[in-house]
Amino acid sequence: MTSSLLLRGMIVGVIAGILVFLSAHWLGEPQVDRSIAFENAAAQARGEAPEAEVFSRRVQKTAGLLTATVGFGAALGGIFGLVFAFTYGRFGPSNPRALAALLGFLGFVAIAFVPTVKYPASPPAVGLSDTIGMRTAAFFLMVLASIAAIVFSSEVASRLSCKFGIWSGTLLGAAAFIALTALAAHFLPSIDEVPAAFPADVLWRFRLSSWALQLILWATIGLLFGWLTERDPRWSRFD
Repeated sequence: MTSSLLLRGMIVGVIAGILVFLSAHWLGEPQVDRSIAFENAAAQARGEAPEAEVFSRRVQKTAGLLTATVGFGAALGGIFGLVFAFTYGRFGPSNPRALAALLGFLGFVAIAFVPTVKYPASPPAVGLSDTIGMRTAAFFLMVLASIAAIVFSSEVASRLSCKFGIWSGTLLGAAAFIALTALAAHFLPSIDEVPAAFPADVLWRFRLSSWALQLILWATIGLLFGWLTERDPRWSRFD
């Protein structure tokens, strides 16, 4: 049954990736185009030629973006299916739809939202090429810290719920998660490489669209995976 959940997660991830691709054309790509225009204008003002494109913007916004979103969605969905198989019966609700929704919410918070509060998504023209390695390493360290914090906090919430009730246990687990991620964010380096003249509205809209696309991805995987699993007639044998 685990292999079936893995395959189902990958299929759901592909569907989620397609939805993200379609949404990105409305939410994110306009901000990318405006950011690239700012970058080219800044290069011309310095007397520099714009960087040569390996792939044209047309390809980037169509085949390139679709490949990236579908590939990432399939990989994430497969991992989601494995995590679901491991956690069912050990953690969270006994109902598959409720568990999948919970895992989707926790995944969004731990992997998509909290790390980008410390290191927000940045469009082209924001960030120095010399620091890309450091920025990437710092971001992934924040992701790992956030995942570790939510696993620990979930265990804390589960144990305390037995003693103090579900409401109090959940609040205490959430408090533990906030404290641990805040501590990790405090010790990781702060990065601010936004050019002074960069349009603030473009930056803000780009970051909002990044969160929105991640929400679409995680919500689709969590809700659709749970719905399909609950309707699977073989589920009773796995239960």
